[in-house]
Amino acid sequence: MGMLKEFKEFAIKGNAVDLAVGVIIGGAFGKIVTSVIDDLIMPVVGAIIGKPDFSSLYLVLKGNVPPGTKLEEARKIADTSIFAYGNFITIAINFLLLALVIFWMVKAMNKMKKETPPPPAEGPSSTDQLLIEIRDELKKR
Repeated sequence: MGMLKEFKEFAIKGNAVDLAVGVIIGGAFGKIVTSVIDDLIMPVVGAIIGKPDFSSLYLVLKGNVPPGTKLEEARKIADTSIFAYGNFITIAINFLLLALVIFWMVKAMNKMKKETPPPPAEGPSSTDQLLIEIRDELKKR
C-alpha cells in the first residue's frame, strides 16, 4: 500500500503534471515547426537552389558496388561496407533550418510578451514619506 501512495504523490506533484503538459505542447509545437519548414521554407529553398537532398551520397569502404547504384541497392550487396554520409548532411541541414525557425518563433513570442514597465512614481511613496518624517523627527531630538 505504501508504494501506491508514493506513486500517487509522485503522479500528482506539480512537476510531473507540468512535464506532461510540456510534452504534449512540445509535440504540437513540433508539428507546427515541421509544417513551417516543409510547407513554407523548403519550397522557397527548392525554388532558389533546387531540392537539397544529399541522402543518396555514400562512399564504399569495402566491396564492389557498381558506379551509379542507389544507396538502398548498394546496402543490399553482400560483403560491402558503406559510409553513408549524405543522409547525415541532409539531417544536419534540416536541423539547422529547424533551429533557425524555432529561434525566430521564440524571438517573436518574446517580443509579443514584452510589457512596458510602469512609469516611475511621482515623488516618494507613502511608506517612504512616513520613514522620511520619522527620520526628520529623530534628528530634531
